[in-house]
Amino acid sequence: MAIQDLTDTELSRLFVDTGIDLSTLPAIATSRELAPVMATTEAALAQDRYRRGGIPYVKFGRRVRYLRADVARYLAANRSDNPPGAASRSK
Repeated sequence: MAIQDLTDTELSRLFVDTGIDLSTLPAIATSRELAPVMATTEAALAQDRYRRGGIPYVKFGRRVRYLRADVARYLAANRSDNPPGAASRSK
């Protein structure tokens, strides 16, 4: 999936599935632009990069950028069907 492959319909579907509106995110975003969209902090994104986890990113020298398509794929791949706070109980 390339950046241009994210149609308005796909972004809308992702919003319905995750509650996160990626249509406001630039195609190539900085940590500062991504953090509020993901309801996290720039420091948390930096920790994810340090731990080699989280959302895939691209580096240009010291600059870090996130591709909107990678963010969408990450959200889709890490979606849980369990509602928050619903723990499975064993009887």
